Amino acid sequence: MDSRALKGYALASVAAATYGMNPLFALPLYEAGMTADSVLFFRYLFAIPLLGGMILARGRSFKVSAGNCLLLVVMGLVVAFSSLGLFLSYNYMDAGIASSLLFVYPIMVALIMAGVYRERISAVTSICIVLALGGIALLYKGSGDATLSVTGTMLVMGSALSYAIYIVAVNKTRLREVATLTVTFYVLMFGLLLFAARLAMAGEVDVVPADKWYLWGCVLALAVFPTAISFLCTTSAIQYIGSTPTAILGALEPVTAVFFGVVVFGEVLTLRDIAGLVMIIVAVSCVVAAPELSSRMTRIRRLFPRLRMPRRNWMKGK
Repeated sequence: MDSRALKGYALASVAAATYGMNPLFALPLYEAGMTADSVLFFRYLFAIPLLGGMILARGRSFKVSAGNCLLLVVMGLVVAFSSLGLFLSYNYMDAGIASSLLFVYPIMVALIMAGVYRERISAVTSICIVLALGGIALLYKGSGDATLSVTGTMLVMGSALSYAIYIVAVNKTRLREVATLTVTFYVLMFGLLLFAARLAMAGEVDVVPADKWYLWGCVLALAVFPTAISFLCTTSAIQYIGSTPTAILGALEPVTAVFFGVVVFGEVLTLRDIAGLVMIIVAVSCVVAAPELSSRMTRIRRLFPRLRMPRRNWMKGK
């Protein structure tokens, strides 16, 4: 495997792991009385200066062409809709259910790539998606009386579709020629406009209560990990390895939740959890190894050429 592909897989893994931190930092803010729009507004607002500082530190330019600017506006709104749908769904269902349902986005990416761009869905890719979905289903722990909210489900499906569109667009539009930092900076900046508009319509902005000032740490963590780092790594990974592999490696998102559950909250791993983790790790490993496996299988098939049976001339002898 070349260094470019290895870097892409590493970036996709970091993107998935950090994006999986959303519920960890968002739910305490909800408990403090903040709405989804307010949480997302501050999440994006705090992330933008971080990315702007990185652009300046690297000596990059903020300039983009008019055509790319329009595309970035659209992508910013698409990403904002994705974030909003996921965060609103937390009000209608458990975060674990929402996180599990969100993982339909790799399937959506594969279908978009196949239907619009005629990319062939290989057997390995299909198996990886099934394994990852099965593993996530095993990791899900819902209460016995938990029901699947129709509203919550629709919000998560909209979030997944928006995220899938963004992943494909970064790979298949002129944005692939724009610096990753610049793309991420403008996507978040234009996405912020959606939350600002919704808050303006609502007429109020919720802030962290004065007696719970420490929760600003959750806001900052949301801005750094599942926003700045995750979107930056996702955009970069797509440019290295493509849309579908990056999406499938998103299966590592619920693994993050399991990790924090065990390390931070003292949860105990069950055999079901271990089986789910193994399935996800196998799926991710297959995605990473797929190019090498495909190359080796091709070499093996060439050692055993097909035997072609001669066609019979049925007219002969008649």
